[in-house]
Amino acid sequence: MHGVETILNVLGSVALLLWGVRMVRTGLTRAFGATLRRAIAACSRNRFTAFVGGLAITGLLQSSTATALLLSSFAGRGLIPLGIALAVMLGADVGTTIAAQILSFDLGWVSPLMIGIGVISFLSSESEKARHLGRVAIGLGLMLLSLRLLALATLPLRSAPAFMAALEGLQDEYVIAVVLGTLATWFVHSSLSIVLLVMSFAGSGLVEPKLALALVIGANIGGALAPYMAQASAEVEARRVPLANLITRGIVGLAILPFLGPALQAMSWIDPSATRLAVNFHTAFNFAVAIFFLPLIDVIAWVCRHLLPDKPVPDDPGKPRHLDPNVLDSPAEALGCALRETLNLGDRVADMLRETITVFDRNDPKAVKAIEAADDSVDRLYEAIKLYLIQTSRNELGEEDGKRYVEILTFTTNLEHVGDIIDKNLMELAAKKIRNRYAFSPEGMAELRAIHSQVLENLRLALNVFTTRDITLARRLVAEKTAMREAEARAADSHYARLREGRPESIETSSIHMDVIRDLKRINGHLTTVAYPILEAAGELAESRLRIVQTEATGQPAPSV
Repeated sequence: MHGVETILNVLGSVALLLWGVRMVRTGLTRAFGATLRRAIAACSRNRFTAFVGGLAITGLLQSSTATALLLSSFAGRGLIPLGIALAVMLGADVGTTIAAQILSFDLGWVSPLMIGIGVISFLSSESEKARHLGRVAIGLGLMLLSLRLLALATLPLRSAPAFMAALEGLQDEYVIAVVLGTLATWFVHSSLSIVLLVMSFAGSGLVEPKLALALVIGANIGGALAPYMAQASAEVEARRVPLANLITRGIVGLAILPFLGPALQAMSWIDPSATRLAVNFHTAFNFAVAIFFLPLIDVIAWVCRHLLPDKPVPDDPGKPRHLDPNVLDSPAEALGCALRETLNLGDRVADMLRETITVFDRNDPKAVKAIEAADDSVDRLYEAIKLYLIQTSRNELGEEDGKRYVEILTFTTNLEHVGDIIDKNLMELAAKKIRNRYAFSPEGMAELRAIHSQVLENLRLALNVFTTRDITLARRLVAEKTAMREAEARAADSHYARLREGRPESIETSSIHMDVIRDLKRINGHLTTVAYPILEAAGELAESRLRIVQTEATGQPAPSV
């Protein structure tokens, strides 16, 4: 039981360290996510400003993995050249060593202070930014606390024969140590955590100095491997940035591995402390990568373009264009991405609706198949947006973000319903009309064109209402619902008049004609729902659509249509 308790204490301390790193990263991303992205863009004028910008930003985020994912997103959208992105990444690798240097000192007394300040800020403030900064303070406190707990938890390991035998087996197997360090860092997605863990083991005497340096090399390679694996399914342009980072760290790591002895002597001249050796080597390693490869960023970019060449792929309308997975920790930005993708979904649905009247007018079976295929794309796009919103909602949403989340999810659902009505209902009616070689009367076709044009215009208006949340536009959209009922009634009256006249084409297409009008009205109803939350928030919706009248018997109010 004593051994089990020791293992649980070590695992708990490591888990607390990982959680602290995550709290710092997510807190800073949520508080300053947009600012950090603008800073990266502003620093991309040349390789030196890019290097300094990456160093500063990652010094705050304490995660080169997070910076690598941000840069991959930028490069994937063509917002930053690959060479400049690599320069930012070299600075990020150096920046991540700042936190390791600070945490390597004995700052145990700071831990309860940071946790106390963070909890007070998080619980007492109504400001979202203050709450996120409180999260950062709590994360820093937990990181410091975890290092103290880890030092205490590893004390019994010195007398554990099995553990010491395993370490002795690694003493001269530095290649295996690099592999273990790489895999461990890839698994936890944090080179900082593994470096601090190695520092703790070295300070406790569990790991001899040269083995600690080999593990640090593995941690640095693993820190570059994690974002590359995370972008495995991304576009080629997005994968080149983490690949370049992996190449540079891998080359320097393999070059230093045969010279661990001289490297250890050099680190000992700086500070002979076993605790400081690992951290100082971590910093020196990343400075060496930056000094050697900063002049060669264009060469590395050229190599990455040849290793990952552009692949011509057909345009897939069902593939999301704006759902950036790297901003999920910042709900406001993630909702902005979902909003842009919803507008893309609206454009796809508008294309389907626009072609619908052509199908009825020309009896074109190929157009029916094209619209059915377009609905499949709309369904895939809707599922992607819905999944992205669910992932966003796992973060803590403020009141305003929560309302916008519901609005986006509701509107995308209604757009998907519109696509289904076009595919499952209108195209079925069109196929029936084509199969039986029916033709609408000229007057009937003109009525359908007018109603279709009105619905298409209301779709454009609904997208504008969704984007701007403008009350005047919302009022106008709701008023169009009444106009649609009136248009439906006029069309029905005209159609029944043609039936009374005995028009053969009207008699043949009567059910199809009326069903098309009904489905267009249903589509219009789904579109107008986007205006109701806006009008309700502005206090411009009545509680009931019933008009209040006085009853003759009692004189009391009674509802009347």
